[in-house]
Amino acid sequence: MIEKDFVKEGLRRTRIDEYLEKELERAGYGGMEVQITPLGTMVIVYAERPGMVIGRGGKNVRTITNVLKTEYGLDNPQIEVKEVDVPELNPKIMAYKISNMLQRGMHFRRVAYSTIRRIMGAGAQGVEVTISGKIRGSRSAVAKFVEGYIKKCGEPSIRLVEEGFATAELKPGVLGIYVRIMPPETVLPDSVEILPPKMIIEEDGDVIEEEIDVETEEIIEEEEIIEEVEDLDELEEVVEEEATEEVEEDDS
Repeated sequence: MIEKDFVKEGLRRTRIDEYLEKELERAGYGGMEVQITPLGTMVIVYAERPGMVIGRGGKNVRTITNVLKTEYGLDNPQIEVKEVDVPELNPKIMAYKISNMLQRGMHFRRVAYSTIRRIMGAGAQGVEVTISGKIRGSRSAVAKFVEGYIKKCGEPSIRLVEEGFATAELKPGVLGIYVRIMPPETVLPDSVEILPPKMIIEEDGDVIEEEIDVETEEIIEEEEIIEEVEDLDELEEVVEEEATEEVEEDDS
């Protein structure tokens, strides 16, 4: 029973996401979150242009709220609209932009490379754009464009990589656009941070830690070597003097 409710809730959220994507396509829909609160259901909508989501006098928001309540069965739905800070790092928005450019007749390679440059210019660690369908002729094909570092498999690829999907309706057929982005703030589980070495100094019973500059450490090592060489020269001079004195004593 619990499994059925879980699947049913996931299916309902997917249908809500598809409805909002179709309804707010021109507003730059960037995804949504559903949160259950004691007062009802909070739906957070991310968009590139929040004003178009709200509408004049809040007309669009009221319409969407009624639809979510009557057709999708949400308990007292409340919509909160948030603006996407960096649209280039939102895969849903970028997938829609690729779809829009393809529908205007631009070549798929040019569209893919220009989109990747924009995403990487915004600071992404990696991006992958996949366009599938009748892109070259009458037969279906898949074109994949990758730049930077992006996880392909495992749990980090699901948790750390953001994904977006859109379609483009052309005369030869429908194209599928799939965008995967690894955000700039992503920290991988196998990442290692190397800290600079520290020197511990004791002053009046207090322990002070100071970072050692690599160049300064090299200079210190060179000075120690020079001092050792000078000490060795002095030792050799003493040995030579003692040997000379012993030879003089034997001659006498």
